[in-house]
Amino acid sequence: MSIWEYANPKKFMETSARLLPWVTGFAMVSLLGGLFWGFFLTPDDFRQGSTVKIIYLHVPAAIMGTSAWFMMLVTSLIWLIRRHHVSALAAKAAAPVGLTFTLIGLVTGAIWGQPMWGTWWAWDPRLTAFLILGLFYLGYIALWAAVDDPDTAADLTSVLCIVGSVFAFLSRYAILFWNQGLHQGASLSLDAEENVSDVYAWPLWTCIAGFLLLFVTLVLLRTRTEIRARRMAALLSRERMAG
Repeated sequence: MSIWEYANPKKFMETSARLLPWVTGFAMVSLLGGLFWGFFLTPDDFRQGSTVKIIYLHVPAAIMGTSAWFMMLVTSLIWLIRRHHVSALAAKAAAPVGLTFTLIGLVTGAIWGQPMWGTWWAWDPRLTAFLILGLFYLGYIALWAAVDDPDTAADLTSVLCIVGSVFAFLSRYAILFWNQGLHQGASLSLDAEENVSDVYAWPLWTCIAGFLLLFVTLVLLRTRTEIRARRMAALLSRERMAG
């Protein structure tokens, strides 16, 4: 069996229909469990107080905001190289979900930053790259809507996705290239000196898993919707030609 079998719309629809109930269930359990654990069962930080608990929304959302774009990059490259329509539709389906996570990351980051930094926003390299990534999301969605021919839209948005990946990379790793800036380093690290305490780390990992599974759930649902919409458009086009 080849992985490319799932590029067949019929195969994708059958497989995703079987997976969706399980992925959705695990997403809800992880997300609700992690948020309850983090917000209600962890202590206040000795420096940041209860403000630190926004980490359970901000960090998973920021991670998924950039990860969604990397997923779109992979599916866009598959479209450009192999011309599998499901991959193009998956990238299209992921964009609004990724944009939502990016907006959550920006808003929660501002709420967290104001009491910690004394400002709602700073033109920090990492924050600026993340903001520009959000604008690329908007441009990507607008480009899909502006081009009538689906294949042409898929080609143009794939190129845009490749360009935008620079800012997705910088928003994730800018801290490695520029030491200046207000934004802290990685919250989760293999370095014991930089990593957050286990009392915060375990519920945070649970929330990240929940956000990841929620992303998979929403992308599967939206990709199925895009496939149905493509089929409906093809049927209507045939009826017009026949009439």
